[in-house]
Amino acid sequence: MADYTTKHARAGIQARLPRLDTWPNQFPGYRIVTRFPEYTSVCPKTGLPDSGTITIEYEPRKLCLELKALKMYLLAYRDLGIFYENAVNRMLRDIVAATRPAWCVVRGEFTPRGGLTTTVEARWPRTRVVARHRQPMMTQR
Repeated sequence: MADYTTKHARAGIQARLPRLDTWPNQFPGYRIVTRFPEYTSVCPKTGLPDSGTITIEYEPRKLCLELKALKMYLLAYRDLGIFYENAVNRMLRDIVAATRPAWCVVRGEFTPRGGLTTTVEARWPRTRVVARHRQPMMTQR
């Protein structure tokens, strides 16, 4: 199999996706957790399908994500060639740009491939990753 290239690594990062709509938040100091267990995308190297569960957790300030628009946004990844790591970080970037939350975590738990299970978690504001035993990842819901 050929080597991975910069083209593979950058695939999907700047692709046009549906707009994330928002609505005005009415209450302070709470969190929203949304799970999407039907995430799919395409590996930019092999063209094989990838799937998993995406969990979005955030504390809204002035804006909340509108769920139908979020669903359409996430479904648009179905035919997009993008690596797991890039998909999760792209989602975080787009959600933060749309909502300007107090904080946000996007977590992708991907189905096994070649006997390996991968979980990718991206946070905003960006923080240093510390050992799992010192700072656990988001809890299961």
